[in-house]
Amino acid sequence: MGRVAVVGVAVAVAATACAVAAVVVGRRVRSRRKWRRVVGVLAELEEGCETTVGRLRQVVDAMAVEMHAGLASEGGSKLKMLLTFVDGLPNGCEKGTYYALDLGGTNFRVLRVQLGGQRSSILEKEVERIPIPQHLTSSTSENLFDFIASSLKEFVEREGGGSENSLNSRRELGFTFSFPVKQTSVSSGILIKWTKGFCIQDMVGRDVTECLEQAMTRKGLNMQVAALVNDTVGTLALGHYHDPDTVAAVIIGTGTNACYLERTDAIIKCQGLLTTSGGMVVNMEWGNFWSSHLPRTSYDIDLDADSPNPNDQGFEKMISGMYLGDIVRRVILRMSQEADIFGTVPSRLSMPFILSSYLIAAMLEDDSPELKEVARIFKDILEIPDVPLKVRKLVVKVCDVVIRRAARLAAAGIVGILKKIGRDGSGGITGGRSRSDVKMRRTVVAIEGGLYTSYTMFREYLHEALNEILGEDIAPYVILKDTQDGSGIGAALLAVAHSSNSVDSVQLL
Repeated sequence: MGRVAVVGVAVAVAATACAVAAVVVGRRVRSRRKWRRVVGVLAELEEGCETTVGRLRQVVDAMAVEMHAGLASEGGSKLKMLLTFVDGLPNGCEKGTYYALDLGGTNFRVLRVQLGGQRSSILEKEVERIPIPQHLTSSTSENLFDFIASSLKEFVEREGGGSENSLNSRRELGFTFSFPVKQTSVSSGILIKWTKGFCIQDMVGRDVTECLEQAMTRKGLNMQVAALVNDTVGTLALGHYHDPDTVAAVIIGTGTNACYLERTDAIIKCQGLLTTSGGMVVNMEWGNFWSSHLPRTSYDIDLDADSPNPNDQGFEKMISGMYLGDIVRRVILRMSQEADIFGTVPSRLSMPFILSSYLIAAMLEDDSPELKEVARIFKDILEIPDVPLKVRKLVVKVCDVVIRRAARLAAAGIVGILKKIGRDGSGGITGGRSRSDVKMRRTVVAIEGGLYTSYTMFREYLHEALNEILGEDIAPYVILKDTQDGSGIGAALLAVAHSSNSVDSVQLL
């Protein structure tokens, strides 16, 4: 081969190499650009979810103001601030055997609690979970409550070993009914509407306690409802039974709500309300709280618009387990649309609520070097195999941002309650005193719900925010207590406190 030919081949090889190198470099540049867009989505999320201490204190103030407005007039606030007529909480002296019925879905529970007469002295507890046949959820009120009363009767019979005396003895029942109800007394309330798959039209607008008691009479069961409550009020009752400094309760699970003990003279919308205790438990329905200070992102806006109840439950949609997984899903979907981090956009990633809060928490708490749990969830749930490690790390960060925001907002809500009743060290909503002028009292908040009780990071973020908001001088006086089964045991305890053997201590003049 001549010298010219050799030179030509060398030039051609060099040109090819340069072309290949240019392609490789081009791909790397495009890949980096795409990755920068993905990282930019995360940065935008972090900025939108920012919860500085200053911002959290604005949320605290807004919560306290809305509570005040909700107590002043009906419809005065997005917080309903519902009267529960519960003016007496368990004090630890309760003694005897009491029952609870917990109806909140397509299963119900019956409980028997034996109390020893000393604080925290629960001598025995028996619980039975009973599924409701599907046809009864759309049948008649009589059919539904006859089934419940029959099951309750069988449960009561076992107390006395099947003796006749076990049925003849008058029993008090705490009834937890987790559907929208307008409470009319401590032991009665009108069903506003059904949720959770129930559709029994003849019961809407009727007293749920009356329906149950009529069924118990038909079945020969000598029992009366002493207290009709929701799970939040039950949690407060159980917390107070264990610790007399408990003044509020919060549920942070699939949904979220809070209640607290308020002075009756502060409930302006019900002037003339008298209680012997001078206080009453108020059901806040705080899931509907809203303030311009809440850190809302485009993902929250889209989730709300796509929900069955747009413009409602704004606070709940930012902090409860029902929604956190879908916020994360929407962020990951946006990332996959910005850059092909999974190749083509996976179809399952477009399915609403495919990621539960349980899965989000599992990914956040995955401490394996290769994030194996994250990889498993993507493979099994989203059907996305072989997710690169750097993408898995990015997903964990997204989970962290969303859960951290939720926990810190929940903490701000709790401090908002404390501020309203003067337990945050500021002297209350209208207090003008400085912190140094306020004598702090030990304050306990009972908390129930899987998001708080089961997930370490959520709990740690909530406590961290609580300490930041209150400050090191005040925070030690506020104790959050994990309280299990308020909807069951708490309802039984309220049956004791408001039994027929007690004087009715609530009256409207």
